[in-house]
Amino acid sequence: MDDYPTMRQNPAPDLYGRLRVRSTDLAPARWLGERFEGRDHSRTVAGVVAPGFDAYVRVLHPAWLDERPVRWRDVAAAHGRTMTPNADWREVTGRDRYGAEYGLPGVWDEYPAEGPTPPDIAEALIPVLARHTRTADQCWFGLWDGYGRWDFSRFPTFETPYRDEVLLEGPLSYAVSPVAWDEFAELPDLWWPRDRAWCLGGDVDLVSTYVGGGEALIEELLADGELETHRVAAGDPVH
Repeated sequence: MDDYPTMRQNPAPDLYGRLRVRSTDLAPARWLGERFEGRDHSRTVAGVVAPGFDAYVRVLHPAWLDERPVRWRDVAAAHGRTMTPNADWREVTGRDRYGAEYGLPGVWDEYPAEGPTPPDIAEALIPVLARHTRTADQCWFGLWDGYGRWDFSRFPTFETPYRDEVLLEGPLSYAVSPVAWDEFAELPDLWWPRDRAWCLGGDVDLVSTYVGGGEALIEELLADGELETHRVAAGDPVH
């Protein structure tokens, strides 16, 4: 007998924020499956985003101090360590994420957010991404169907190396709309425009967002002073 209570789920809405959940025809996501075929991309940058882009960038979710964002490189320096493009949080702090010691006074007191792109990071990314597509008004989004509060079983899903995703559609500017509708809503894990000029990927288990696209986009993201970014390769591990 299963003694664990079942989490109560609400029926998933037709609109997730202002993004429409696709109830038929997942053809706009077919290209992802085609790119994933023939090779194991699990636990890699390409597996979180998609293979085949010219370049990739890792966007770090910040740590926090007194509700202010803190860059990983500053945390690393405070711990006497050097930040590298593929460092995980344990390497930056020298501690297990769930170790007994928590934070470093005056440096950080809250871990980086685990999960899909945090809203503040998404807000900074949207105008940059919009400059590097001809179809910012027509975008597609993948949302993992396993986020606990919503029952998406009436909607079809498409597969990635990590998750089964429902397909959402709307302008790029709507990407953050779910948190205006419900402050606890997760943002989509995957974003891409109709012209597939780039793809953004995240995951419930990660403290980073990854973007694949053309060299000009990646260079702009690397130069963006509001974001902490590192160039990575398609086969690099994810954290």
